[in-house]
Amino acid sequence: MTPSRTAAQDRAGFSIACALGGSLAFSVNDIAVKSFASSLPLHEVVLFRALVALAFTLAVFAPGMAVRDVLRTRRPGAHLFRGICVVVSNMTYFAALASLPLAETSAIFFIAPLLITALSAVLLRERVGALRWAALCAGLTGVLLIVKPGTTAFQWAMVLPAFSALAYAGMHTMTRRMGLSEPAATMAVYNQITFIVVCAGMGLAVGRGELAGSGHPALEFIFRAWVVPGPRDLLLFLVAGMCSATGGYLVSQAYRSSAAGLVAPFEYVALVLAAFWGWAIWGELPGLSSGLGILLILASGVFVAWRASRHRAVTSP
Repeated sequence: MTPSRTAAQDRAGFSIACALGGSLAFSVNDIAVKSFASSLPLHEVVLFRALVALAFTLAVFAPGMAVRDVLRTRRPGAHLFRGICVVVSNMTYFAALASLPLAETSAIFFIAPLLITALSAVLLRERVGALRWAALCAGLTGVLLIVKPGTTAFQWAMVLPAFSALAYAGMHTMTRRMGLSEPAATMAVYNQITFIVVCAGMGLAVGRGELAGSGHPALEFIFRAWVVPGPRDLLLFLVAGMCSATGGYLVSQAYRSSAAGLVAPFEYVALVLAAFWGWAIWGELPGLSSGLGILLILASGVFVAWRASRHRAVTSP
């Protein structure tokens, strides 16, 4: 085994470990945010979460660095695009959690790694073979089994995690394009700043609750009036903020270090965790069609991961 191949394998292993760790952190974050779906407005929850996450990122992932050094960048436009993508992805996903089971919301969102693999081929010129394209199509078929378009079981809120997936794919495709030119801590800090600016703006615009009252859980979560948080709320903000910061940092490290097509499928561990948390905490069990769709998405993700790793092993010197 040549030194270059050993280094490539070590880098791939590091990226996969970061993706898995980030997925675990994000799954705990989802639990915390979903618990607010019937009490606090989403923009208030995300604002407090972002404040905690920003402080945690600066203290843990950029210790000893001056804030101006963390913020220093030659690509402000790229950070702005990433920040907008992550805000759209988070807000639409969390709004969906107010009216959909956690496992189904997560499964629909998990067209994101499939989209990342496709975008990496189109925009980043990474090689994706015919079998992986077939697996992507199988994953999309799984999404259709869950969403059930054209039937009475369809809910418009199911579109929200699909938008979330598209925004998430755009964010991480940009992360890969930025590569090692920007530190992961800088990416994470700019993400949290974007959250703070957008959510504070939403609070000023709709925080009095004048747009609430529709009765739909997702819309109520978005437009509910601001509430003074209690001690339990503050504890959940702390948990969500730390998990958000940790997940964002680890996933950014993963995509900075390895090809998007390799890293993305390993985030599917979050789909398994979502199904477990949904059953263990809220007693949510997917129906037959949704269960088959989840399994199909999971299987396609595992296959894409295996093909990406195999292709990497063959092409490495």
